[in-house]
Amino acid sequence: MHSSSSSSSSFSRQKEEKLGKRWKEYQGMRNWDGLLDPLDDNLRGEILRYGHFVEATYKSFEFDPSSPNYANCRFPKSTFLERCGLPNTGYKVTKYLRATSGIQLPSWVDKAPSWVATPSSYVGYVAVCDNKEVIKRLGRRDIVVAYRGTTTCLEWLENFRATLTNLPISCTTQRPFEKNNHNIMDGSGAMVESGFLSLYTSSLLAKLSLQEMVKEEISRILHTYSRDSTPLSLTVTGHSLGAALAMLTAYDVKTASPKLPVTVISFGGPRVGDRRFRRQLERQGTKVLRIVNSDDVITKVPGFVFDDDVARGGGVHVAGLPSWIQKRVEEAQWVYSEVGRELRLCSRDSPYLGNTNVATCHELNTYMHLVDGFVSSTCPFRASAKRFLRR
Repeated sequence: MHSSSSSSSSFSRQKEEKLGKRWKEYQGMRNWDGLLDPLDDNLRGEILRYGHFVEATYKSFEFDPSSPNYANCRFPKSTFLERCGLPNTGYKVTKYLRATSGIQLPSWVDKAPSWVATPSSYVGYVAVCDNKEVIKRLGRRDIVVAYRGTTTCLEWLENFRATLTNLPISCTTQRPFEKNNHNIMDGSGAMVESGFLSLYTSSLLAKLSLQEMVKEEISRILHTYSRDSTPLSLTVTGHSLGAALAMLTAYDVKTASPKLPVTVISFGGPRVGDRRFRRQLERQGTKVLRIVNSDDVITKVPGFVFDDDVARGGGVHVAGLPSWIQKRVEEAQWVYSEVGRELRLCSRDSPYLGNTNVATCHELNTYMHLVDGFVSSTCPFRASAKRFLRR
């Protein structure tokens, strides 16, 4: 028994040392080459770890519309991770984040229950690793930004604003409260989904937008540790709508801090922008790993994805589609592009899921279950997988 326990502990230490020494690879600096199929065990652990950070955004959200605290975080920062079931992460929460809808509601909404028109809500948080042992295990001091998926009525309405709109200039080049700064374009021609951008950049009265809030906090953290020799990284993670917000956040922070390693790990994310937005992320060096369930319809919307054919001068094309339809789709600004690397999973590969509906396929805990069980494209599910599924 002692020998078995000793060898298991030794194996665990070896895995931790490997993670620390190769953290840049696990953060995608080599685009996760050779780590996805078969899925590397250390990478699996990292994906699940960030998945738990996202899960905390749901556990801490006040869902009860009758509560005066509706759409806010239920826990104080000092005990947040412990109360979300994550007591030994080595991270501390430094900031709660809020998203605001930019939709102008009709006057009759005043007669509806207040929760229907809640314009601003708690959407996630920023945390930073401050434990020496965990920093040593990870090989760097990691900052994490975690976002939840769609919850409030106005967020659902924003999701349906699926046409593309021009990406604004990063706030680093503007005054924080400059009016109409969302109309100043970044010059790259990149476009992103209108509703996601609205939730990211809208503000209420004199309060900060989500964009300003998260960038201000990341800047503060970077300044705090500017004299520390320990490497720093930023990991932005989210589920569903949160995956889209993660992409916009990563783009902005990388624009402001080009030398900071920035990685997105997203679960069940919809499409966010066009091919020019994808190219901007690639030029920046922002690394994106999308966890996709092939049975999840949310990952197939909004818009259309055509083959990006460089030989056609950057145009788009799809075989078999009449040119007049393609032209209309382009004119209507519905041509999206997939970003980064993809870890594609499938609900039907799990022996535990059975017949799943649309909602189940999109749930975060389904994604966690599939990541835990996936081995490779030739062996899609391991028998020893733990069950993340709720009973």
